[in-house]
Order: sequence, then structure tokens, then C-alpha cells
Amino acid sequence: MPMARRSIVPLGLLLVLVVSACGDTPEAATDGAVVADTALVASEAVAIAEFQFAAVAETEWRDAWQMPAHVSLDPGATQPLGSIVEGRVLEVRVFPGDRVRAGDIVAAIHSHEVMDARQALAAAQAGRITADSAAAVAEAAAGRAERLLAARALSPAEVERAKAARAAAVAARAAAHAEEERAEAMMAHLLGDAPAAGVDEHAALIRAPFDGVVTGRTAQPGQVVLVGQPLVTVAREGRLGILMHLPEEAVASVARDVAVRFTVPAYPDRTFRARVMRIAPVVDSMSRAMEVWAAIDGDGQRLLRAEMTANAELDGVRGARVLTVPAGAVQVMDGDTVVVVGRRVGDGMLLEARPVRLGRRSTDRAELLGGVAIGDSVLDRGAAIGKAELLKRRAARGGAGE
Repeated sequence: MPMARRSIVPLGLLLVLVVSACGDTPEAATDGAVVADTALVASEAVAIAEFQFAAVAETEWRDAWQMPAHVSLDPGATQPLGSIVEGRVLEVRVFPGDRVRAGDIVAAIHSHEVMDARQALAAAQAGRITADSAAAVAEAAAGRAERLLAARALSPAEVERAKAARAAAVAARAAAHAEEERAEAMMAHLLGDAPAAGVDEHAALIRAPFDGVVTGRTAQPGQVVLVGQPLVTVAREGRLGILMHLPEEAVASVARDVAVRFTVPAYPDRTFRARVMRIAPVVDSMSRAMEVWAAIDGDGQRLLRAEMTANAELDGVRGARVLTVPAGAVQVMDGDTVVVVGRRVGDGMLLEARPVRLGRRSTDRAELLGGVAIGDSVLDRGAAIGKAELLKRRAARGGAGE
């Protein structure tokens, strides 16, 4: 890997520069004070090794919970599209990965229900025309009867009968209009609102409900389907998340908007981030785990795919303030846990292996219970190189003592 190639060259050069800078007695640079496990590194060696230091800081500690997980589509943004009629699939126009717009035809199903719906619409339209005509005639007759009554040319009973006929005709007209609207709604349900050229007139059309991407296809042309049988699945884009199962011991550490970091095998050198959006209200009785779903931020929406496996770490709620350093700064030297503290000496850098007591640890921070103070500068990037030089100095002193 690129980082490994950068590290190999400085190790050889670093030893030469250490020896040339201080010979075999780095203690001379400490103004007479002898300090165990030190190495004086020339400025050129510091530049070659690309050392980076971090200050010991007091921060609010967060427990970190690590667990396997997988990338998941947001269940609230995914919709399986089923058949709306019983019939035979004529065509399925989409495949997984295809992008669709709201209203696009994704499948066509030949069904007698479409023929029945067309016939019902034609009958409703004819009924509405007949009812409109009858209501118009009845209204005219009632109006004429009222005028004749005023002229004492018609009896009140005949006028009442005309009014009753008008009321019946108006009611029949309203019923006819409602029936036509129902028939039109059924046709819209079966065909959609947009025109569809080149499709069998007896086919029910399945359309995308929103802009998105096709994630599944279960139907094939020629297949006979029932009402509700799944055909394709469409998901909104930009709604990927990570699904985790958190042990019940971590219930107190999780809350909405808590940060999650995770990696996937496809991008081993990248860390993706997410934010908790949904927490299951129950703990599974068998696994004793709680389901947590976090929405993925940034490039993860573009680079990742649903059902990828992942290793996730979830930050707990903020706790007490403690001394922490970057996790990579903590090293082990011959069984001792140390951090490499650095300070300037002339043009060079004096490295010292400082024994520490390690507390809790996460992937990016480590809690120190002793051995350092706030503001100490510890080696972060290049800590392994610094440790190697200190071990060489330790070995050289041991050999000289013999």
C-alpha cells in the first residue's frame, strides 16, 4: 500500500540521521539530565518521516460500540409495485438499476378487467347524457307549469307533479355524473393519467409512483399474476442507510442524531459516516439486540450499494471529561504501553517513550489515566516509526551496558 512504501524508506534514513545528529549519546542534548528511552532525531529525519503531533486534550468521553452491519435502503423510501389486476404480463419495461420518473410505465398486464372498465365507462357516459337530457326536459316542464299556474291555466296538482318529476330528473342526473366519475377513476387506476402510445388497449399499466431507481424485478412477460402479486421494486435515490443491531447493554448510549462511522470491504481505506434516524422501540427477545437505522452522509450515497456488508462503530452519549489522545498515538514497547512525547532540541526533535495507563479506547481516541498532562505533544502520524527508533536506542544502550 502507498503508506507502507513511504514508511520503509524513512526508517533507514532516519537511523543514519539520528546517529549523525547525536552520535550514540542522545542524553547530551538534555542539558545533563538523563532520560530513559529517548532518541534525538535530526530535523531532516523529522521531515522525511512526516511526523505529526497531537496535543493531549481533555474531552467528553463517548463509549463506542462496534458491530457488524449492512448497507440498507430506507424502508420508508422503497415501494414494491404489485399487480392491480388479475391477468397475464405483456411486458416489463425496466430492470434493476434503471432510473424511472414518476408516471413512467414499468409493466403492462393484459386483463379482462380493463375491457370491463371500458364498457362500464361507455355505459356511464351514455347514462350521463341521457340523464342530462331528461333533467333538462323536466326542468323546462316544471318552469312552464309554474307559469301556467300563474295564468290560472293549470291546476296546482299538475304543477306539483311537474316539480316532482324535475326533482327526480335532477337526482338521476347527479347519480349518472357520479357513476361516470367512478368509471373514469377506475380507468385512471388501470391506465394512469398520462397517454400511453403503443400499448395494448386491454392492458392495465403499472406506473412508477415517484422518481427513483429500480432495485428489483420479479415478474416476467407471459407470467399470469394475481392482484397484489409483486412485479418490480422502486426506491428513491439518495436514501441509503446502515442497519445495525445494537446489544441491549448499549441502549443508554444510542439516541437520534448520534454519529456512526463504518467501513466496507469495497473501500477498505475509507471511513464513511452516518447519523442515527430510527431506533426500534423493542429489544429482540432472541438476540437481545435492538435494531438501529442510520442515514448515510456525503459520498456514501453515491459510492455504496444496498446490502453491502460493513463494520460499524456507534458513538455513545457524552460522558465525563477525561484526558485523551488519538488512538494511533498509543504504542506498545516490550510489553509497556507508551506514547511518544516530542519536544524541540535545537534543530532536532527529542523523542521520549512516556509510559501511560490506558483506559477506555475507541477507533479514533484513547483515554489515558496517567503518565501525561494536558498540552503534552504526542506523536500521532509516524508513531510506529518513532517507536522503532526508540527501540533501536534502547537496544544500543543495552549493548553498551554489556
